[in-house]
Amino acid sequence: MRFAVTQAFPCSYLSDRQEQVLLHLNDEPISNDTYTRLLQNGFRRSGDALYRPHCPACNACQSLRVLVSEFEPSRNQRRILSRNHDLTVTLQTQSQDDYYPLFEAYIHERHSQGSMFPPSVEQYRHFINSYWADTRFMDIRLKDRLVAVAITDTIGDGLSALYTFFDSALQKRSLGTFAILQQIALAKELQKPHLYLGYQIDECNKMNYKARFQPNQRFIGNKWL
Repeated sequence: MRFAVTQAFPCSYLSDRQEQVLLHLNDEPISNDTYTRLLQNGFRRSGDALYRPHCPACNACQSLRVLVSEFEPSRNQRRILSRNHDLTVTLQTQSQDDYYPLFEAYIHERHSQGSMFPPSVEQYRHFINSYWADTRFMDIRLKDRLVAVAITDTIGDGLSALYTFFDSALQKRSLGTFAILQQIALAKELQKPHLYLGYQIDECNKMNYKARFQPNQRFIGNKWL
């Protein structure tokens, strides 16, 4: 494997810091085994890019994975499942025509200050697609109305939650939490031990929700703890 380190640039999550990223350089499609090994070593996928934080003076970004077989929903998570009992969840192998409009509205309403703003069809396709990942789209609907999409990759030892977007008008349904609970249920059905949720950042309010899914492990000092 070949890797490269980026130059320092302003951190996307902690405004008072700089970040650097370690990139995996893959000129050809990688195998699912290689993808799994990289995730097991703290990497993350965005489009075809695989990366992990490589900041000399900061370790705030910690890869987190849920231990699926031991997971039990909390009282609040059980309420969210009950509140959304009327939703239909199906798996798709590719993006559907009504996904992008929901994604566009979600970025405008929830992430207008983030790196993905302004959204575009080209950016969306580049972000979600990979020519080597085994990706599924968790399609969540209220009758015929699309309300949420959770994009997840199947890997050797689990699922990797790539991105979730949803109808912000349905805030009381907690659709982001519901989507993670559905991915945990899918991983359990597939007899996969882990659901990788990306980076937990305790100091960033919009990124620290992942710790609510317990038990979990964090990748710290090149070990899962």
